[in-house]
Amino acid sequence: MKVVLAYSGGLDTSIILRWLQETYDAEVITFTADLGQGEEVEPARAKALQMGVPEENIHIEDVREEFVRDFVYPMFRANTIYEGEYLLGTSIARPLIAKRLVEIAEEHGADAISHGATGKGNDQVRFELGAYALAPDITVIAPWREWDLGSRESLMNYAAEHNISIEQKRGKKSPFSMDANLLHISFEGGPLEDPFTEPPSEMWRWSVSPEMAPNEATYLDLTFEKGDIVAIDGKSMSPAEVLTELNRVGGANGIGRLDIVENRFVGMKSRGAYETPGGTIMLRAHRAIESITLDREVAHLKDSLMPKYAELIYNGFWWSPEREMLQVAIDHSQQFVNGDVRIRLYKGNVDVAGRKSDDSLFDEKIATFEEDEGAYDQADAEGFIKLNALRLRNLARKRKS
Repeated sequence: MKVVLAYSGGLDTSIILRWLQETYDAEVITFTADLGQGEEVEPARAKALQMGVPEENIHIEDVREEFVRDFVYPMFRANTIYEGEYLLGTSIARPLIAKRLVEIAEEHGADAISHGATGKGNDQVRFELGAYALAPDITVIAPWREWDLGSRESLMNYAAEHNISIEQKRGKKSPFSMDANLLHISFEGGPLEDPFTEPPSEMWRWSVSPEMAPNEATYLDLTFEKGDIVAIDGKSMSPAEVLTELNRVGGANGIGRLDIVENRFVGMKSRGAYETPGGTIMLRAHRAIESITLDREVAHLKDSLMPKYAELIYNGFWWSPEREMLQVAIDHSQQFVNGDVRIRLYKGNVDVAGRKSDDSLFDEKIATFEEDEGAYDQADAEGFIKLNALRLRNLARKRKS
């Protein structure tokens, strides 16, 4: 049996690798993705070799550009947030990992894929819905739902019994469960399990506290083409370069910290903290450029569709036909979302300082408080108001009578 494993090189996935070899007598193929998590992924190769995986079965890939171009950017064209706050940093990475798992399985003629997501979380759903949508006959092995290794102690004992090396890192181990990619870093567990406990200041990795941010504002000019940022301060950049730079500048100004309790798809409430500096800037700037380039009804329709679109991504339905249908509509709306937005960053705040576009629908001749040279006849408003008031007046008369 051949199994493609989503492999980080850490203790949990190394235990899963050995467990697959022993439980299923499996030939394991590993896939390690560089999503911009900020940690070296190459050590996973040495660890996989040490675990008996041949070189030709080890896949380590830099997918940062694909991640931002084909997943993050399309999501931000919709101004996507889940439950009013969450920018979906973890959710949007899972469809790409699922895609590569099934592609590698096809390349190797593998029978199954495997992942290290637990039976309590959303990620098991996201990985598996994505895999089944792309490869309906694939077998998925989820060790956390099968084995009896339910505690950290049992995992450590298994590692010792099976000669799996445990790296002893210097310093105090973080009490948080963390997941990072180029869009965000998430924190769960530890003291965060009490929703009334404030996240400790030392937890945050990418951003300074707003109190410690510079006392002078930072300005950025962001250039949009068809809804995507293509340049910062006039310098053309690839999607991954854009997000990397916005993370750097945003983090330095205390941008993007979030502490929420969200509703997981599997039914429980979960408290998490997130750092999304670049994404926070992108969302604010995108809404600003849309404010002058989108027709009113198109903008309002987009806003009404967004919660459903966000829910689909959060719940793992990126590869569903309904998400693809919505994406076509969203992308169509972005044809004229072009221009420049000036952003002001100051102590955790993202403000719009200006916006301009050759495709702007903003007409000074109509909007002005000065004489508008006949562009708008204010007397027309009387009939408009009376027509819209007709049902309200009829209702009021009925109630009075």
